[in-house]
Amino acid sequence: MRTLEDYADVVGVDVIGNIHKKARKMLGKKVVHVNSTNQGGGVAEILSSLVPLMNDVGLSAGWRVLHGNPDFFNVTKTFHNGLQGEAIHFTKNKERIYIQTNIDFASYTHLSHDCIIIHDPQPLPMIKFYKKAQPWVWRCHVDFSQPDKTLWDFLSSFILRYDVMLLSHESYKKKDIPVEQRIIVPAIDPITPKNMDITEEEACKYLRKFGVKTDKPFLLQVSRFDKWKDPEGVIKVWSRVKEEVDCRLVLCGNIATDDPEGGTLFQAVEKSVKKYSTNDDITLLLLENNYLVNALQRKAAVVIQKSIKEGFCLAVTEAMWKGTPVVASRVGGIPLQIEDGVNGFLLEPDDTEGFADKIIKILKDKEMGKELGRKGKEITRKKFLITRLLSDYLDLLTHLWV
Repeated sequence: MRTLEDYADVVGVDVIGNIHKKARKMLGKKVVHVNSTNQGGGVAEILSSLVPLMNDVGLSAGWRVLHGNPDFFNVTKTFHNGLQGEAIHFTKNKERIYIQTNIDFASYTHLSHDCIIIHDPQPLPMIKFYKKAQPWVWRCHVDFSQPDKTLWDFLSSFILRYDVMLLSHESYKKKDIPVEQRIIVPAIDPITPKNMDITEEEACKYLRKFGVKTDKPFLLQVSRFDKWKDPEGVIKVWSRVKEEVDCRLVLCGNIATDDPEGGTLFQAVEKSVKKYSTNDDITLLLLENNYLVNALQRKAAVVIQKSIKEGFCLAVTEAMWKGTPVVASRVGGIPLQIEDGVNGFLLEPDDTEGFADKIIKILKDKEMGKELGRKGKEITRKKFLITRLLSDYLDLLTHLWV
């Protein structure tokens, strides 16, 4: 099991010592995280590293995964879209499925902890079905700055019961919710298989194993197959870039277990590949393999993140950590990571020509790409590693308990 000291070479002993100092105030305190999936997506990845580290520094930390059937996840995917601004059809039946699943889960899940941290909308109503005897925190990872009004009015009745809302960006704060709202931005774990240092030889080995060709520079987007990530838009950008620079495109991602729309979206992407590429210049990879993602992000000429909406986007953080230049949408938490023209480029999500232009410049000016990558890695080291996230959570828990 990893320990906090394993990160000393990355962040320095002062950071490690300060975290232990904060943790001494709460040794043995029990905290539990609740979300809706143990794999697929950034939340599960964060908890996979954060919970063990909480235990390592002296907390008693747990992780529960809400159990839901396909009907429930169809409903909550609709809610996810509605929170991100899509108009949705809200019905009493959807409300019933959503509430009943949370009632059922609450009936057989024991949460006798000193603090409960609920992640995203799926388990949000659980707070209503417990006799509240400790602080409850709602951690929302999505951009809900402009939610569907009917949905927001419904969900707000549960949010009001919470002690704190945790958000990823100042713009997500809601003036109409009289609940304390704090900003904690997500982070990556630099020593997991996805982000640890690997050699050039190891990276090339993994790319060969999965059929990724490196005879030409390749562009890369790593993300769930989700309409908000706009993979079809990425294909259009690549098609425009290829008119000036011969290159390949790799789209690598998964379908989260709590996302019923993923399969349909992947099929649409396959159709776009056939439309825009008559040879093998586009590679689609639908799988979970952290070593492969690590190799792809290191060997890509440019990483693209053409999201329409983003809560934060750890795929951007991961690419910057590997020193790879990133061209991304100016949405959600991405501008917290990229300073346009300094450590990457930011464009409006629908600016296909703008994306293509910046990518072409990087492909033609390798020194510029290296400098963007170098600066990206340094800002990631300073701001977006799991040790900083652990420290922020310790500050939150101290605030709640002291």
